[in-house]
This record gives sequence, C-alpha cells and structure tokens, in this order.
Amino acid sequence: MGDNRSSFGGRLLLAIIIAFIGWMIYMNQVEENPVTKERQHVSISPSDEIKLGIQSAPEMAEEMGGEMPADDPRTIEVKKIGQYLVNHTIAKDSPWKFQFHLLDNRETINAFALPGGQIFITSGLLNKLNTEAELAGVLAHEMGHVIERHSAQQMSKGQLGQMLTMAVGTAANDQFNSGAYQIAALVNQTIQLRYSRKDELEADTWGLKLMTDAGYDPRAMIEVMTILKSVSKGEQVDLFQTHPNPDLRIEQIENYLKKHPPQGNLSEGRNLQDVFRS
Repeated sequence: MGDNRSSFGGRLLLAIIIAFIGWMIYMNQVEENPVTKERQHVSISPSDEIKLGIQSAPEMAEEMGGEMPADDPRTIEVKKIGQYLVNHTIAKDSPWKFQFHLLDNRETINAFALPGGQIFITSGLLNKLNTEAELAGVLAHEMGHVIERHSAQQMSKGQLGQMLTMAVGTAANDQFNSGAYQIAALVNQTIQLRYSRKDELEADTWGLKLMTDAGYDPRAMIEVMTILKSVSKGEQVDLFQTHPNPDLRIEQIENYLKKHPPQGNLSEGRNLQDVFRS
C-alpha cells in the first residue's frame, strides 16, 4: 500500500512539473500581430509561417485532388480576385505572402488557408458560387484566418494541449484509469474546436472588411452562407465540427452589417458563369 502511494505521489509530482513547464512555455510564446497589433500566443514567427505554408502547399494540393491547370479560366479568376483583394486592402501591407490555389476537387465543398498566406478553394465550392463578390467573400474569409494568425495560435495551443495530455497520462494509475489519455485528448480536442468556432467568426468579420475595402458588396457573404446552408440541407452542424452553423454565421454577419452598413459604390461583380464561358 505504501509503495502504491509513493508511486502515485511520484507520478503526480512529475505530472505537475510537466504541466507547469507546458504552461510556462505557452505563456512565454507571445508576439504582437503585425496587422492587428494584438498580443497573441504563437510559437513561430511570421517568416516561419510563410515558409511552412509554402512547403506544405504542394502536399496539401495533392491530397485534395491536385491543382487545376494554370490556364483554366476558373484558376485565372480565383487568382485574379484573390490578388485584387490583396492589392486593395490592408493585406498588401502585411508580411504575409498570399497565393491563391484552385483545387481539382468537385466532390468537396471547401476552402481553407495554410499559415503564411496559402489560400485554397475547391472547384466543388467554386461551382456553387454565382458572382465575383461571393468568390471574394470566400477568399477574404480565408485571408482573415491568415491575418489573425489562427493557424499559428492553434499550433501553440496544440503544443500546450500535448503537454497537459502527457501530464494527465503520467499521473494516471493505469490499473484504475486506463482511459486517462483518451479523456485528456478529448478535452484538448474540444477546447481546440471551441476556439476554432471563434476563429471562424473572426475570419467572417475580416472577410466583410476586406470585401468592402476592395469595393465588393459585403452582403454577398450572406449569399455564400445561404449556399453552404443549402449544401448541408439545413442540418445542424455537429458539436465536433469546426465550422459554425451557417444560420449562426448569417446572424453574426447581419449584426455586423447593421453596425457597419455598406456605403458607396459597392459591386457584386460579374456573374462567374459568364466569366468562365468568356
């Protein structure tokens, strides 16, 4: 009995040390965002984010069906709208190196960003969009993830989560709590997903700002959400999925537009199908 208590005490002390080290590392990984000026917990520099994104882009594209040909009208349009957003917004003065990719994947409805500015959209999602403004909204949303450094923050949180998971597993007595690692991992995953919901809403706000600054009607973002809702047949988003329910995002977007009503000569742009046929 005494040996068991001594063994548990040793494991508990080691677990506390591991958790403390993990927490101190996380708390000391703080940088000021060069665009938002917000102090954030990140574990890599902007230049390292850019390198990581560029290195990861070919593999990511391959996993998602590869990129569409460079001379395809749809590829040209994605790159054109993306670069227009960069040139006419605060993104131009940021350290991020934005590049835009159209993936040859008709089955998947998705868009995402890698650290540092690599932006991807699948042909499946592009084919659902109607106007240039809607495409601008999707790309601007992903640019928002990059500007907010969401990937870098998630990496830092992930490192902390791994340390805390290790600490729980170290303290657990496998004889009585063999599922400790799994429980700790699930808690860590839930925390990550909760923050990613917040990240999505932040990226929506950035999308609206960037669209407006570039001259696109931000109300087109509501159309994008309506399209996503129709694709999902209006079903509730599962608790463990990273994207919020489209209805929630529409509500957030409408609230933003009430506080920041669109003004000036904003445009929906051309019909995308007309562009692709030309």
